[in-house]
Amino acid sequence: MKHLLSIFLLALALTFTSCDQKDKDSKDLAEKEMTSPEDFNYKVDEFADLKILRYQIPGWENLSLKEQKLVYYLTQAGLAGRDIMWDQNYKHNLEIREALEKIYTNYEGDKSSEDWQAFETYLKRVWFSNGIHHHYSNDKLKPGFSKEYFNSLLEATNTELSGEPFEVIFNDKDMKKVNLDESKGLVEGSAVNFYGEGITAEEVSNFYAAKKSPNPEKPLAFGINTKLVKENGELVEKVYKSGGLYGDAIDEIVSWLEKAKGVAENEKQANALGLLIEYYKTGDLQTWDEYNVAWVEATEGNIDYINSFIEVYNDPMGYTGSYETIVQIKDFDMSEKMSVVEKNVQWFEDNSPIMDDHKKDSVVGVTYKTVIVAGEAGDASPSTPIGVNLPNSSWIRKAHGSKSVSLGNIINAYENAGGSDKLKEFAHDEEEIALSEEYGKEADKLHTALHEVVGHASGQLNPGVGTTKETLKSYASTLEEGRADLVGLYYLMDPKLEELGLTDDVEKLGKAAYNDYIRNGLMTQLVRIEQGADIEEAHMRNRQWVSAWVFEKGKEEGVIEKVQKDGKTYYDIKDYQKLRELFGELLKETQRIKSEGDFEAAKNLVENYGVKVDQDLHKEVLERNEKFKSAPYSGFVNPVLVPEMDENGEIVSIKVTQPSTFEEQMLNYAKDHSFLTEEKKAEKEEMAEAEM
Repeated sequence: MKHLLSIFLLALALTFTSCDQKDKDSKDLAEKEMTSPEDFNYKVDEFADLKILRYQIPGWENLSLKEQKLVYYLTQAGLAGRDIMWDQNYKHNLEIREALEKIYTNYEGDKSSEDWQAFETYLKRVWFSNGIHHHYSNDKLKPGFSKEYFNSLLEATNTELSGEPFEVIFNDKDMKKVNLDESKGLVEGSAVNFYGEGITAEEVSNFYAAKKSPNPEKPLAFGINTKLVKENGELVEKVYKSGGLYGDAIDEIVSWLEKAKGVAENEKQANALGLLIEYYKTGDLQTWDEYNVAWVEATEGNIDYINSFIEVYNDPMGYTGSYETIVQIKDFDMSEKMSVVEKNVQWFEDNSPIMDDHKKDSVVGVTYKTVIVAGEAGDASPSTPIGVNLPNSSWIRKAHGSKSVSLGNIINAYENAGGSDKLKEFAHDEEEIALSEEYGKEADKLHTALHEVVGHASGQLNPGVGTTKETLKSYASTLEEGRADLVGLYYLMDPKLEELGLTDDVEKLGKAAYNDYIRNGLMTQLVRIEQGADIEEAHMRNRQWVSAWVFEKGKEEGVIEKVQKDGKTYYDIKDYQKLRELFGELLKETQRIKSEGDFEAAKNLVENYGVKVDQDLHKEVLERNEKFKSAPYSGFVNPVLVPEMDENGEIVSIKVTQPSTFEEQMLNYAKDHSFLTEEKKAEKEEMAEAEM
């Protein structure tokens, strides 16, 4: 499960520099190792609604060569599956990307025109989103150039793109990657490539409802690694595995994972990697569960990773996992400080406001670490979470525990690239601003920890109740994220945090957290969607339904006031303790919904509070944000690990370098880590013919 940053900066900016200057900057930066935090340049680029940042890998030089090799092999395994995410997002993404990249690298015409700049921006937006749909809103990206101009670029570069892959860039087909409006069909209205043509949501539900796990107490993750298609009128699963769907990329992943296993830090880590390799080779769901158990129990060592088809946010039916990898190095100092949450997780469960029947008697195996990210790919890149809690299987979490991580260097990069102008615009008064500036970062980190460690680990399903994807369906993801948010919010004003030494003033910490959450949930996150649109993304929905529910329920007692000042709207919290009680009430109800599998209650909560937007307020928010110069969404290029070899081809050292531009990294990825494109398939066929 992912926890995304709650507050992003705003603005729309298009920045273009001359090619000569870009080449100079690229050369200078590629040759410079930026290891000093003071000298590090976090910002790479800014265009449309996106900002591209860099992050460092502090402590890299303290790793042994064997540990560095493990990190390198794991990052290469992650990048090997990059094309999978592109194809999962949309069936024509890879073909479109190939054409756009060929134009970009071969066009010799006028690159100073508005049309070319619009083309560059479109390509970079496609790169950022791993496809032609916006990474957050799920809306299809609109090109700022005409079909005629695009045709001229194709002709000038001898590039082929025709038929539906060409037309879909400009027409109104497949407008939504993930559609959550049932009236349009959850599957039929979604462009995401998890289901074949002509399949309905009802058929998907019936297909997976008919599947039975060998052990009902340990339900298998049906659909997590498949594409459901129709063949001769029958539904058939195409499994992601070696020799199956995405087999060429998976074979490459496996080859790197085998190298990683050879330099594993310990037997448990090696065993887990071995099971992951076996899972990729066979696609067997029992092996997937065995791997997750082995992975969650492999807690020793300095290196860890996430790799496979994991989060189901992109599947409107909640079955299929998007390809994702994150490679992590332990942050020893911060992990020691935050382990206090892990050690007290049972106290939090015992003192939760949820019903006693919904509490776990024993919360087992929860581990929480602050980690240093060394590389990301797939669903985690360029847009990345700041915290992750896995595995997602409820029975594995209950019996074997979970791993929670906070991505420390990612959070640090966000903080160093940020500013306070937006806070000053939307905060109600000077006291609110002061609280956020003094305690906001600390509150956000603690909320992430409580969300991931306590939130996702807490609570249990009633006996006989199916998994949330079966019972709550399209509302499962936003309900789970909201539930975990509520756990964190409830405890952010608990004296226990001060007692545990996690803060020096729990009242100020809680006030800062509550101010920031309500302000974001009801106002500032609206900058991410266009005027008139509903909220679609799961995390945005959960922040709004949590905030809107407590605002409405506390109206009579004046818990939160909506006020007008100088013609502007603000939300002013008047009673923080009462607000905490409301968070507790909503947490109790949300846990009940999950524990009982109450679909209608889930639907009513989300649809009534989390989807529709106050259009007058939305217009005002957008207008107030026009003056800001920073984009509302941020993402990252990855550091580049460069191995140095001896005369025998053995790695003797690995150097960390930084890409100078976003396009440099994307083009290098296309060149070195594409295994599903038509060009790569053609190369493979030529090699096969040559060997015959």
